[in-house]
Amino acid sequence: MMATLKLSARNLMRYRRRTLLTAGLITIGVVAMLLFVSAAGSFKQVMIGQITDSMLGHLQVHRKGYVASVDNLPLNLNIGARMLERVNTELAAQPGIAASSVRIKLGAMFSNFSETTSIRLNGVDPAAEDAAAPGLRQRIIDGARDGPLVGPGQLLIPDLIAKGMKVKVGDSVVLVATNRDGSVNGKNFTVRGVLEPVTGPGGRDGYLHQDDARELLRMDEPEAMEIAIRLQDMGRLDAVESALTARLQALVNKDGKPVLELHSWKALSPFANIANMIDLMTLFIRVMLVAIVLVSVMNVMLMAVYERIREIGTLAAIGTPPRRILGLYVGEGLLLGLLGAAIGVALSLAVVALLNLHPLQFPFGRQMITLQPTLAPTEIATVALLVIGMAVLASLQPAWRASRMDPIQALRHI
Repeated sequence: MMATLKLSARNLMRYRRRTLLTAGLITIGVVAMLLFVSAAGSFKQVMIGQITDSMLGHLQVHRKGYVASVDNLPLNLNIGARMLERVNTELAAQPGIAASSVRIKLGAMFSNFSETTSIRLNGVDPAAEDAAAPGLRQRIIDGARDGPLVGPGQLLIPDLIAKGMKVKVGDSVVLVATNRDGSVNGKNFTVRGVLEPVTGPGGRDGYLHQDDARELLRMDEPEAMEIAIRLQDMGRLDAVESALTARLQALVNKDGKPVLELHSWKALSPFANIANMIDLMTLFIRVMLVAIVLVSVMNVMLMAVYERIREIGTLAAIGTPPRRILGLYVGEGLLLGLLGAAIGVALSLAVVALLNLHPLQFPFGRQMITLQPTLAPTEIATVALLVIGMAVLASLQPAWRASRMDPIQALRHI
């Protein structure tokens, strides 16, 4: 085997320019593939992180039917006090959960005493919300980011309402909400901070303390419309979702039917479709770059066979077995793939390291996205093995053709 590879390497060195050009094409393919995969993966993770860390959490628990009518913010699909206690017990017993936040969602009229508009609100426990959605605090673009996230009598309002209503931090406003029984209740608040909007459901919601939300809605007992859950490891999302779903299915009503449903961020955010499109686009890029490697190596090997027909005939005439000739040309393809993959991986790692030292920033809507691409060892190994495999595959047909040549006809070739 080693002797065959040595002969293959010697043959490649006889045609250095062509060998370098082919290895260069393979290198370009590897670099382009790895950089695109790392950049696309970084963008996807940044967007998923913004959506889950600042709004949704990784998973959410609702009463059945709530998500289907969430645009109306129904007050009759709450998780009652007893069921809420049972849910919290199940969450505490489920491994892999880092934090959870009980939310009271409501719609209200927002007034600055001269104008009125509608607003969506989340009543939260500040400490629990900080743990379940740590990125929410980073969205405060006006107002203090330290201290409790929101205190009694305070509001965090979206930037859209702050600008439209000409409201600043420290201003007094009024919230008026309709209760479950149809009565109306109002309360004065002070604007604590203004939130930067982000893409997705909840990106334009305001926040208030859960005690204020219960007072506005005249709730006598703790209730919840939503429980946001943060996991210890996002990579275990599917496993935790499956296990937690089984636990929640055991919580049934008097008719023996499940009361609750569990949704991952993918089911709640339209960005999940964009993430799928990014994955599909990455697959297309892989196919295209692999095709470049396949065509370039096959072209070189066909030319090598054509130019060395008399040489192949001589090898066959002196008794070289067809499998040895086959191995000689397959070895050339293998060495080309190894050379191109090694150089390509080295260059990709260097470029990724450079991009992490000097991160790329660009605007995405009203946000600044910072890309810090990374390359996982599994990704590097997959791309390298794929390219090397394609190089070997591309050399098989020319190698087979060379090994099956008739020595007499080959020696007559001019």
